[in-house]
Amino acid sequence: MADGIQNKTVDPWSIPLPQLNVADPELFRTDSFWPYFERLRKEDPVHYCEESEFGPYWSITKYNDIMAVDTNHRVFSSEANLGGITLRDMDADFILPMFIAMDPPKHDAQRKVASPIVAPENLARLEATIRERAGKLLDAVPRGEVFDWVDAISIELTTQMLATLFDFPWEDRRKLTRWSDVSTAMPMPGGVVETEEQRRAELLECLEYFTRLWNERVNAEPGNDLISMLAHGEATRDMPPMEYLGNIILLIVGGNDTTRNSITGGLYALNKFPKEYDKLIANPSLIPNMVSEIIRWQTPLAHMRRTAIADTELRGKKIRKGDKVAMWYVSGNRDEEVIENPNELIIDRPNARRHLSFGFGIHRCVGNRLAEMQLRIVWEEILKRFGKIEVVEEPRRVPSAFVKGYEEMKVRVR
Repeated sequence: MADGIQNKTVDPWSIPLPQLNVADPELFRTDSFWPYFERLRKEDPVHYCEESEFGPYWSITKYNDIMAVDTNHRVFSSEANLGGITLRDMDADFILPMFIAMDPPKHDAQRKVASPIVAPENLARLEATIRERAGKLLDAVPRGEVFDWVDAISIELTTQMLATLFDFPWEDRRKLTRWSDVSTAMPMPGGVVETEEQRRAELLECLEYFTRLWNERVNAEPGNDLISMLAHGEATRDMPPMEYLGNIILLIVGGNDTTRNSITGGLYALNKFPKEYDKLIANPSLIPNMVSEIIRWQTPLAHMRRTAIADTELRGKKIRKGDKVAMWYVSGNRDEEVIENPNELIIDRPNARRHLSFGFGIHRCVGNRLAEMQLRIVWEEILKRFGKIEVVEEPRRVPSAFVKGYEEMKVRVR
């Protein structure tokens, strides 16, 4: 908020409701947003914020209301030309269409091109590769010394996976990590990018690199990688450059940020709830259920935005055509009326897959089974090797109201 009244020392219950701005990135950097959402769920679950760095917007904070918006694409649009899927509008001169930021029928046709990469038979083929790589990375971590879990395990494992899905040059794979960070970062002094100009320049480098790969694949037989699928797919082979870049960014962020932050968030959560860690060590068969619970507890993407394309009403509030609407998954996943003891990690929680983190409706995360598989394998391999992995200090978090993630988390393997 412009006048700086929101920070860790402020009691969110004392701020006048119209001034409550839950999209302040600083709240996410300091992990102090929880009581803000708790208040909105109790007092104003469909809340209008008049003033923020993203302009005015509605916040939808309760589980069932989020479901209602997420599954109604006829009223709530994802269209890039209307602003896209984050509260930060796409700039009019730098719009990146991507299938998550499209409405049917174009959305459906493009999504269909990419979805075979995560078909069950392909996932079965990938499992051994992921397991081998996870094992190698875990074997390489220092014993008894403090190291950064985010860089050594979370980023490296997901970046290797992404390089495989794209059939991307292995030695350049950390470029994928960089482009993922650049695409979602808010330009700020000392941040991932300092200026909007720098952000655009790096994203255009990404386009240039992937255009080279496209040209190689389009002239070859169709292959089993994402670039080849896009280059040969009927709905995607004639995409203009910015739409190609948009879809590449979507696949990079979708395949990287979410899993990477759940790998970190899961270890952080088990350290916060040590009895659950003991329960896991005593019974590794809980891993698949725990994976869903981690994804709920972490909620790697805090919100998804829609734009109203018709006047509508929700809980008696009039949402006008053109209004921005934020579905706060991070709040819906802590809705006390739907989820018992929602602030706790409970690894054997019944119905753990009922979380909102993957979205619902036509935009439900296309790679959700791959994300779950990667997390399951990581934890199976961790338990084969180690007792407890200890988080030695509070992690450093990403200053973003969109990607709810970690920049660094120092740990020690006992």
